[in-house]
Amino acid sequence: MSNEILSTIKSPQDLKKLDEATLTKLCEEIRTQIIDIVSVNGGHLSPNLGVVELTVMLHYVFDCPSDSIVWDVGHQCYTHKMLTGRYDVINTIRAEDGISGFPKRNESEYDAFNAGHSSTSISAALGIAHAKQLKGDDSHTIAVIGDGSLTGGLAYEGLNNAGRFKKNFIVILNDNKMSISKNVGAMAKYLTSIRVKPTYLRIKNKVENGLTHIPLLGSPIKSLLRHSKSRVKHLVYKDTLFDQLGFRYYGPVDGHDLDALKNALLASKNTKGPVLLHVVTKKGKGYQYAESDSASFHGIGQFDIETGEPISSKKDFSTVFGEGLCRIAQTDDRICAVTAAMRTGTGLMDFSRIYKDRFFDVGIAEEHAVTFSCGLATKGMIPVFAVYSTFLQRGYDQLLHDAAMQKLHMVVAVDRAGIVGEDGETHQGVFDVSMLNSIPNTTIFSPCYFDEMKQSLNTAIYGCDSLVAVRYPRGGEIARPDDLQVSSMNYNIYGDRNANKLLITYGRLFANAVTAYEMLKDEEESICVLKLCKIKPIDKAAIEFAKDFEKIHFFEEGILAGGIGETFDYELTKIGYTGVYKVTAIEDRFIQHASVKSALEHNKLDAQSMYEIMKND
Repeated sequence: MSNEILSTIKSPQDLKKLDEATLTKLCEEIRTQIIDIVSVNGGHLSPNLGVVELTVMLHYVFDCPSDSIVWDVGHQCYTHKMLTGRYDVINTIRAEDGISGFPKRNESEYDAFNAGHSSTSISAALGIAHAKQLKGDDSHTIAVIGDGSLTGGLAYEGLNNAGRFKKNFIVILNDNKMSISKNVGAMAKYLTSIRVKPTYLRIKNKVENGLTHIPLLGSPIKSLLRHSKSRVKHLVYKDTLFDQLGFRYYGPVDGHDLDALKNALLASKNTKGPVLLHVVTKKGKGYQYAESDSASFHGIGQFDIETGEPISSKKDFSTVFGEGLCRIAQTDDRICAVTAAMRTGTGLMDFSRIYKDRFFDVGIAEEHAVTFSCGLATKGMIPVFAVYSTFLQRGYDQLLHDAAMQKLHMVVAVDRAGIVGEDGETHQGVFDVSMLNSIPNTTIFSPCYFDEMKQSLNTAIYGCDSLVAVRYPRGGEIARPDDLQVSSMNYNIYGDRNANKLLITYGRLFANAVTAYEMLKDEEESICVLKLCKIKPIDKAAIEFAKDFEKIHFFEEGILAGGIGETFDYELTKIGYTGVYKVTAIEDRFIQHASVKSALEHNKLDAQSMYEIMKND
């Protein structure tokens, strides 16, 4: 496709010169471009296809970057990036040294706030709006939040405060009936009730217009009704929750009708005080496969555009986890699965179908998921909370205060642990170990292979009595040596026990350590590899084994500060170790988007780096 219109858009100002027919054509070009790029680079397809018209009209009606748009999560910003001077580099999205798949303030002045996690937009936008007010700036601030993100508690904290703001503040509720999985809970039902009553706004406006034309009495009556707390007001206006919170509610509006969007956005722009504009969109709009299965195409790797089939379909840890949990639940009716709107991503589709009564999707509410699980545990259930490492960060207080402090038995299945690659700094799973390592009454397993993960899960359920985490990486297992003897779920030894150098690691890095061992062996260099599986608490026998080596190097796919490498060093020191001990881990920084392979290389956690470090140590 030539993109004859899209290629001419260098800034949002160029949109304002286009008529509606041309804008419609532009939307078609944008959709095709998004599908083409994501099929090659991977990324978030369904969310981006759903907001094309909304994004175009936002930039058509408002004057960015003076007016600020804050995207919730930010995974739907591809159209926004193309319209704000980044069309020429959009093919680099999510690629190393290319542009990010999420908003980045250091990437463009049009990106008002960095995002990657859910439910932050209203709070951030309100802060921006207050800062503008303090500076005498009357420009608009717009938060774009999905109905899925509206299941997160932070969104309500923002709404609660924003309803009192008297300046130009707009919340756009992008209602596509989905987060990643299908939305659940009372808010989803409430939004459905609003959607099925589209006459609401028409009746409200007709009442106001009719009163305005009554001489003398009309305007006073209208004012009285609008500010009254009586039942009369409720009967006439049929207030929504958002009205009650102090917002002027507009909607629902068809999010794929450019003319309707323009009128609704202009009305919102011309209204003083906080506005909530309810826009209904279809996730995956314009691409048949994404429309019919928006969950699978929410975030996807490379795929064939013609068939919708993924390029790679290897079995992954998430799938194996889901299968393993189903097997355990078959014979133990205490097992419950909990997810925060991630049923598909965490491999719980089968569990949700087979064990409906014991499956709980709590929405995008990780804090609630942890404390809810704790409640289940107090009554003898065994909750297993499946969550991405990056999202578990949001539940730290609950893990510490509600789970570990009460010594309640719950299992956290930490998916996407370690470096995740192209989603970048907001999604890297490199903080969970340091976070969990700081919490008493906590056990952590970090297996390398599928069978180890299943055994770790079984041990977590039946061999532990407090908070326990089983963490595993994104994707599938890496090569396994034929001569690996797994004698314990705590630790295993591989290589030359009589060597003077010891390499210690855990998780998938063991596969790289084995490759480094083979490379050194080919050069008649000898090392031993200590593979940890239970990384908290560390087995004292593993410490005792390590103390006899002259040189020890610990490789860790996680943050150095507070990690297992530091803990192992401390334990060795306590028993009088006097040899040389070094750690290679992720220093005090965030990891940018790149392939997993490249990121491991940059952080000297790949096999070649291990080989060079061990050889020269």
